[in-house]
Amino acid sequence: MIIDTHCHLDDDRYINDLDEVLERAKESGVTKFIIPGADPKSLERAVMLSEEYKEIYFAVGVHPYHAEEYNREFLEKFITHPKCVAVGECGLDYYRLPKDRDEIEEEKRLQKEIFIDQIKLANKFKLPLIVHIRDASIDSLNILKEYAGDKGGVLHCYNANEELLKLSNSFYYGIGGVLTFKNAKKLVKVYHKIPQDRVLIETDAPYLTPHPHRGKRNEPSYTRLILSKMMELSDIDESIIYQNSIKLFDKIENNT
Repeated sequence: MIIDTHCHLDDDRYINDLDEVLERAKESGVTKFIIPGADPKSLERAVMLSEEYKEIYFAVGVHPYHAEEYNREFLEKFITHPKCVAVGECGLDYYRLPKDRDEIEEEKRLQKEIFIDQIKLANKFKLPLIVHIRDASIDSLNILKEYAGDKGGVLHCYNANEELLKLSNSFYYGIGGVLTFKNAKKLVKVYHKIPQDRVLIETDAPYLTPHPHRGKRNEPSYTRLILSKMMELSDIDESIIYQNSIKLFDKIENNT
């Protein structure tokens, strides 16, 4: 059994064939799905899907690219929903910073402020975090070390920065299609250093489609391709990854 711990099934690219996507996933052994919160505009659809499909769960959160749209009160409207299992995806993303020095600093300040507030929200409701980090490993590490609570969370699409392995006492590491890419040498090299009891599997569908389907829409059934690569690189077992998933997202276990 597999839990796709990060798939954007609320994306418009699944509107016309979601039932077929879910059926293919189930045939591949994927039993549950977590929709991360990224864009506040799609949160209500994620909630609706979780109510329509017993195997779908969701998280509340705002991606750093949408930091200006962050509204804590809006997220709190949904955070006590029985199918809400986490806060995120939240974090820092410095990949598309503006060119002006003052604008760069303002963007970083805003992202950090919103990230910290979402961590505090997770702590308040005793939920794990789903953390997005891109080109911001050290700032993210420092914030998580200072603010993250006992529930920890997952570093979504783990970026292979070994400094982030310092969080392995309380955080898990989401492994997705990038592991199958030919240019993923750094991740392949670091992968074996992640404790097996800290590994999760995710697709980030519809993004980051694994080889050999790169360029096509990603979907949860492709977790099998990711798992195959993980097992090629280590002796990890599918059951370990599943147990890791329900240990972190313990509200899923309570709703089976």
